[in-house]
Amino acid sequence: MNQPPRSACSAPQYDVLVEANVRVPLRDGVGLATDLYFPARDGTQLEGAFSVLLTRTPYDKTNHALTGRFYAERGYIAAMQDVRGRYQSEGEFYAFAHEGPDGYDTVEWLAAQPWCAGQVGTMGASYEAAAQSALASLNPPHLSAMVVTFGPSSYYHHSMRQNGALEQRFLVYAFSMAATSKEALADPGLKAALDEAAGNVWEWLRTGTVRRGASPLRLVPSYEEWCLDLLSHVTYDDYWRQPGYGPRPYYGRHADVPTLYVGGWYDTYTRATVENFVELSRRSTSPVHLLMGPWHHGGVGVPEAGDLSFRPEGGLSHYESVRLQWFDHFLKDLPTALAQAEPVRYFLMGGGRGLADGGRAIEHGGQWRAADTWPPPGVCPTPFYFHADGSLSPEPPEADAPPTSYTFDPRDPVPTIGGQLSAIPIPAGGFDQSNDGRFPFTRGNLPLAARPDVLCFETAPFEGDLAVAGPIEVRLWVSTDGPDTDFTAKLLDVHPPGGAYPAGAAVNLVDSIGRLRFRSGFEREELALPGEVYELRFELYPTANRFAKGHRIRVDISSSNFPRFDVNPNTGGPLGRERLTRIAVNTLYHDASRPSQIRLPIASIPMCT
Repeated sequence: MNQPPRSACSAPQYDVLVEANVRVPLRDGVGLATDLYFPARDGTQLEGAFSVLLTRTPYDKTNHALTGRFYAERGYIAAMQDVRGRYQSEGEFYAFAHEGPDGYDTVEWLAAQPWCAGQVGTMGASYEAAAQSALASLNPPHLSAMVVTFGPSSYYHHSMRQNGALEQRFLVYAFSMAATSKEALADPGLKAALDEAAGNVWEWLRTGTVRRGASPLRLVPSYEEWCLDLLSHVTYDDYWRQPGYGPRPYYGRHADVPTLYVGGWYDTYTRATVENFVELSRRSTSPVHLLMGPWHHGGVGVPEAGDLSFRPEGGLSHYESVRLQWFDHFLKDLPTALAQAEPVRYFLMGGGRGLADGGRAIEHGGQWRAADTWPPPGVCPTPFYFHADGSLSPEPPEADAPPTSYTFDPRDPVPTIGGQLSAIPIPAGGFDQSNDGRFPFTRGNLPLAARPDVLCFETAPFEGDLAVAGPIEVRLWVSTDGPDTDFTAKLLDVHPPGGAYPAGAAVNLVDSIGRLRFRSGFEREELALPGEVYELRFELYPTANRFAKGHRIRVDISSSNFPRFDVNPNTGGPLGRERLTRIAVNTLYHDASRPSQIRLPIASIPMCT
């Protein structure tokens, strides 16, 4: 299958008239600065009513000027808005919390204007995607279509926190956003202090946590408060059920409008994008589609992620026309190939030349596929068991297989080498899992597998291709000698030796983490009994990958992945505030009665050569 169909209908035919910093009033009296891009002729705004496309951003609305002009030239009115407390908008910024009601009020204000035809579509990526889902969770009457790119479903479950652990990218985000705050932009001295703090972010993460009044965030109190709230709300409480923290609690009353969800296999919102599609396509009468490429966050359409290359098919040179087709079909009633295609279009990674060349780049390759559902029809969840000898296979382990123990020292965590990352200065995507100077906290160049706290389980080389496409879960039987600890899991595609990798390349596909105190759910904490064996289940991110002939599947089990996730102090103390650490002895069981495993979605997908 080729790339997603391209048949954009609206051609550029108008001039553009821009009205900057229009004040959109909210229910509490705050005004949000909005730039409006109107279709025009000879410097005069066209008469009549048009559909409006809205983007709400904390990253300066003027950065979307080209997008605004693109749509105005094609017969839409584009509205680019600074969210509350950012750049030209009034009010105080507290990330995500206000985006539901503020977005609702903006949609309804736009719809009430004489130049609006009563239809408002929304678009945007990352925070802008979260802002869309927040307003859609409140179901404004005039919301008519959405294109949501790289957005959340629940910031607690797999974005800001993941299976109980903190994704530290949001601590980094707090520092970087503070440095571009209205307060900093108005005060050069404050700006210098916050820029310095953002530039020393690794030192701040190395301290283990951020404490009230102890960092330059104290100079912008709402940013500090948000950061401290992320650290202190460790269970799934009402704080996380606000519309701005993802639509999961609102699926039952979410706006039923045509929605295209766009994601990437190396994006930080991969699991969320798929979850939103699955849950809302079940509930909606309107079309809901999913487009998943091999991309990382901020790299939609780019055919590389880390050291992996997905050429020739993995790029998407016409992303703007994809969005245009969606709005053309549902707001202008124009026929487009995109809206009439299968609901799911995804990129099946793998099958390329691999390590054929001499450089670091790995030609992983891949092909576009289409399906009516996600996972694709015919997918079979299949357990691959961990064995005491380090093998990984569908055969269950023996009854008397001994467990494997290792020492986990929070002061020497396993470093993060790529993965599903954003808002943190680490390269995202697929990389050989070896120490590498491009990544912080690495030493030397030995593979991570050489560490005594990394357990590796690997299949034999495949005699033919094997495809996986869908959700992935690990089921671990574990114990620790203290009251709490973490276990991590990472799925890798092991390429045979070649090119610049004479020992082969163990390339990360997906990973995740499980915090033992949340083994029974996320509403409460339950410390462990030393030496007690527990079953710990958690989801990794979904993926679609073809393990080519001669490749191996490997799973790495450990207890840290830093700085992607915060490091468990192993003490059982209060998360986000604990000052002490302890070394833990952690144990993984893999016998017939405690068969630790990864469940892979084996796909019956015909392979093209």
